[in-house]
Formats: sequence, C-alpha cells, structure tokens
Amino acid sequence: MNWLNKLERRFGRYALRNLPLYIVVLYGFGAVMNFISDKFYVNFALNPYMVLHGEPWRVVTFLAVTSGTNIIFLIFILLLYYSIGESLVQVWGAFRFNMYVFCGVLGTLAAAFIVYAIYPSPYIFMDTYYVTLSLFLAYAAIFPDMQLYLYGILPIKIKWLALLDIVLLAFSFVQGGMGTRISIVVSLLNFILFYFSSRNYKKISPREVKRKRTYRKKVQKVEGTARHRCAVCGRTEEDDPDLEFRFCSKCNGNYEYCNEHLFTHTHVK
Repeated sequence: MNWLNKLERRFGRYALRNLPLYIVVLYGFGAVMNFISDKFYVNFALNPYMVLHGEPWRVVTFLAVTSGTNIIFLIFILLLYYSIGESLVQVWGAFRFNMYVFCGVLGTLAAAFIVYAIYPSPYIFMDTYYVTLSLFLAYAAIFPDMQLYLYGILPIKIKWLALLDIVLLAFSFVQGGMGTRISIVVSLLNFILFYFSSRNYKKISPREVKRKRTYRKKVQKVEGTARHRCAVCGRTEEDDPDLEFRFCSKCNGNYEYCNEHLFTHTHVK
C-alpha cells in the first residue's frame, strides 16, 4: 500500500472524471486565442515577475496557453492526447490521472516562484506543454509496444517515439531559457515520481525472488523427466527415441511397456 493508494481511498471521490476532455478543451481554446493574437502567450503565460506585479491571473491562465500556431497540427495533437489521457484513466483510474496532472501543474507553479526567488528575472515564461508531454512518456511506459501510424501509413512503436521525445527534451533543456528548463525538470520529476510509485516492488522482494527460483527449478525438473517408462526394462524415450510405449489393459494398474515387452511381460494381477 503506497501513498497513492492511501490518498485514493480518502479523496478518490473528488476526482474529475473527464479531465482528459477538460485538458483538450483548454488547449483548444488557447490555440485559437494564440492564433487570433500574437500577444496571447506573452500576456497569459506563467511569469512570476508579472504575477507579483499586478497580474495574478497568470497562475490560472497559463493552463490554457500554448505556443503552437498551426491549428490543423494542433487538432491532431489534441485528439492524440485525448486518446492517451483516456487510456491512462482506464489503467490508473481517474484519481491517479488527476494526481499526475495536478502534481505537474502545482510543481510547475512552485518551481517557477522558487527559481524566481533565487534568480529574479522578468523573462521567465512558462506553460504546461512539458507537463502534457510527460503524459506521453507515462503512456509509453505502460504500452511500449503499442504502434502509432505516422501520417496514417508508417507504423512505429510508442517506445521509439518516447526515446525521441527524451532526446528532444535534452536538446530543449540545453538550448532553452530558464522557464523551459524548469518546465522540463518538473515534468520529468513528475513522471519519475509516479512511475516508481506505481511499480509493484513485491515482485523483486527476496521472498518473491526465492519463490520464483524454486518454481523454475521444479518446472525444469518436471520438463526433464521422461514421460514414458517400461515397467520391465525401465527404458524411456530418452534412452531410445524409436521405442514405442503402450499401457497393458490386462494388468491391474497403470503399467506401461515398451514395444519389446508389451506382449512378453507377465501380467500384474
């Protein structure tokens, strides 16, 4: 029983059941607004300096902010992430999916203000792009061999796309600004936290390892035992693969004989 199980028992009834839909609607709204106005991102993205200087709405509006401008591409991305979100809800349950998303969001907020306190720059702009991207990593960790058809033609496994995302995250971390780096670190920490919290460590406990090893030895022993043995000469199919074995219907009991002793043995009464 880990901390997620305890929280779910106590607060599970408060989970938002349609959170993947709400995320897609927020991002869709943000994409439309960003397409209408080039200043939407700058005016509504999370910026600790602006929040502390008269723009508190940014702690909420950054949830809908997106930097993308290609509406057609965003539609496909949103449909993909809706499907991913629904799949994670089916596997984790609504509460754990809620926790994953909200921990990422709250972690982003906390990290932004902590970094601003250390490095008070007015140019730290952040959104939830990398938090959403971590949903894809979580999906890939659960369904690594699931295939996605790029452009509807080229099949590729999710795990390879996840590796590509990790490479791109590393590149963005090196090339991006402070806000980008904070967002990437928070999203990866969120993914790691939930990934290891969801592991069943009982599988690797000393008792479980010993049980599996004992079972494996027993199975190997059974597999290595001959299936047929002559009641007279004791030979098996391992001694001579050309031997044939039959049960005698006149013997009392299950006595099996090779083809050389099937008709010459003394019947057991």
